[in-house]
Amino acid sequence: MRRMSRQKKKAKHRIRPLALCVFRREDKIFLAEGYDSHEDKVFYRPIGGKIEFGERGRETIAREVMEEIRAVVRDVTYLGMLENIFHFEGRRGHEIVLIYDGRFADARLNQDDAALQGFDRGDMLYQAGWKKLDFFRSDSAPPLYPGGLLELLASLDQPS
Repeated sequence: MRRMSRQKKKAKHRIRPLALCVFRREDKIFLAEGYDSHEDKVFYRPIGGKIEFGERGRETIAREVMEEIRAVVRDVTYLGMLENIFHFEGRRGHEIVLIYDGRFADARLNQDDAALQGFDRGDMLYQAGWKKLDFFRSDSAPPLYPGGLLELLASLDQPS
């Protein structure tokens, strides 16, 4: 009888499909604040999450926003796609990210002082609120993910 090797299984690297919503309003976007303890740094990213099999990106936005912050999204519009290769908590990641714009159905969430906490299975994931885009344009600004998001948004605001 052959003995099986006790070597550790090598972790499979997978590309994750995500849908994120920027919730743009004037010169601001609604973002979740994250923290990478391995790098000891704060970062920001739009809210949303993993696209499930058979689910369209805009459906992902509606589901994730409802699950995490108990809010309804309306006027969801596709803006573009970004590829994100990154490190988080010491691990390498790779994502294909569909970027959407949208508005909160509850008008109170579209105000500057709106602040929410995102939850998943009872655990707090993040704090979220409105940030000016200029906040991310200085050399000392925390990262905004996915990479290329500022450039995508700027290209949409350029006259054709």
